[in-house]
Amino acid sequence: MPQLDTSTWPITILSMIITLFFMFQLKVSKHIYPECLEPKSMTTLKPVVPWEKKWTKIYFPLSLPLQ
Repeated sequence: MPQLDTSTWPITILSMIITLFFMFQLKVSKHIYPECLEPKSMTTLKPVVPWEKKWTKIYFPLSLPLQ
């Protein structure tokens, strides 16, 4: 059974890491960041839904009386 030649693995792994680093840097450098860094207000408007104003009940089939 032939032995696996691992002498080129370090340079392959190193070149892959360097390539991924440069690709990531290029991708990040093309991203447009906002100029204004003010925090946005966290107050949210609660939507008005009709079922919150009245009482409702859910009837499960097992909770119905036996017939």
